[in-house]
Amino acid sequence: MAFYIVTYDVEEKRVNKVRKILKKYLNWIQNSVFEGELSEGKVFACMEELKKKINQEVDSIYFYRIENKFNFEKKVLGIEKDMSGNII
Repeated sequence: MAFYIVTYDVEEKRVNKVRKILKKYLNWIQNSVFEGELSEGKVFACMEELKKKINQEVDSIYFYRIENKFNFEKKVLGIEKDMSGNII
């Protein structure tokens, strides 16, 4: 398992589809940002689902892999949003 931060920039008509897929695998942190631990199999499954929903000519999704989630520091300016309970 590794810790992932996933960000995306997709056309508005696909935002909800992408967000719905990512919420199945990760925690929603901020509008276009997710984070959480995933196995390699889950990363592959997530990417395969996303490939079917995005237009790879104009959309982008970044997967940042962090080997050890305790080996980085996160600082938040302002309020830290808890979007894990939001339902879309």
